[in-house]
Amino acid sequence: MNYNWDWSVFFKSTGVGSETYLDWYVSGLAWTIGIAIAAWIIALTLGSILGVMRTVPNRIVSGIATCYVELFRNVPLLVQLFIWYFLVPDLLPADLQEWYKQDLNPTTSAFLSVVVCLGLFTTARVCEQVRTGIQALPKGQESAARAMGFKLPQIYWNVLLPQAYRIIIPPLTSEFLNVFKNTSVASLIGLMELLAQTKQTAEFSANLFEAFTLATLIYFTLNMSLMLLMRLVEKKVAVPGLISVGGK
Repeated sequence: MNYNWDWSVFFKSTGVGSETYLDWYVSGLAWTIGIAIAAWIIALTLGSILGVMRTVPNRIVSGIATCYVELFRNVPLLVQLFIWYFLVPDLLPADLQEWYKQDLNPTTSAFLSVVVCLGLFTTARVCEQVRTGIQALPKGQESAARAMGFKLPQIYWNVLLPQAYRIIIPPLTSEFLNVFKNTSVASLIGLMELLAQTKQTAEFSANLFEAFTLATLIYFTLNMSLMLLMRLVEKKVAVPGLISVGGK
């Protein structure tokens, strides 16, 4: 294929004010990072709570967490997004409906919907990672803590969770990277994150290959940077003799 690449297109005007196509990418990347971080805070917080619930010696508590995991893991992400964006607002009380639909601008309401959706979707996956990390610890850890007079909340907070998090840093890193990639679904409800800006650039400039190549490089660079950073964190917090780092 004889194709003439034109990378200068990103510095050309979009015809919308004084913006260039590169400005669109910067704006889209900012939305992508904002969605991912907000969703990850929800996922890590709720996922940790549910992960603990999955391991407590109480069938009702663990059953509630199990039901949550099975529900959110077995419903496609796109279906969940449409439910949160189109259906849930209509189920809110009248005052909240008015606030969500009329007081908020469309961009903010779309942002809230995708953050909640992606956060709760990823919560189920984080929950399983936390559960696995806790169950991977030697049984003697909990027994020793009980012998020292620790109560169950203290055992989890001071003994089990600090070690479990060290074990599950690699799979948690993978889930964090998935959050960044899954932010692309936001384009389906009109939020101009990175993928949406890429498609808009391709349509406005007619430089399809350049537009999607740049987006690919941005996603790759972002994810590789996060992965390398988390590898350093993993080595820094590793407990000698408990886990192996970097396959050693």
